[in-house]
Amino acid sequence: MNRNGMRPIHPGEILREEFLKPLGVTTDALARSLNEPEAEISDVVNRRSGVSVGLAQKLSINLNTTPEFWLNLQSTYELRSAQIERG
Repeated sequence: MNRNGMRPIHPGEILREEFLKPLGVTTDALARSLNEPEAEISDVVNRRSGVSVGLAQKLSINLNTTPEFWLNLQSTYELRSAQIERG
């Protein structure tokens, strides 16, 4: 755990829980609408990879957010994960 007691939250978890589930959208459907491989979207949703600048731009357009929203989630996740590793 980090200093505030919360575990790092991966942007893929936010994507799944706050966007895909409420909208009833699958990773495959999102991938098609973003013109991205389903495996890439699946990897983000399953926390196997992070959100790139390009993907952040596409998500922002498709989900009515901003690229900064996704990139801030990614950088916060990485920073908190590094803090936990350091102890």
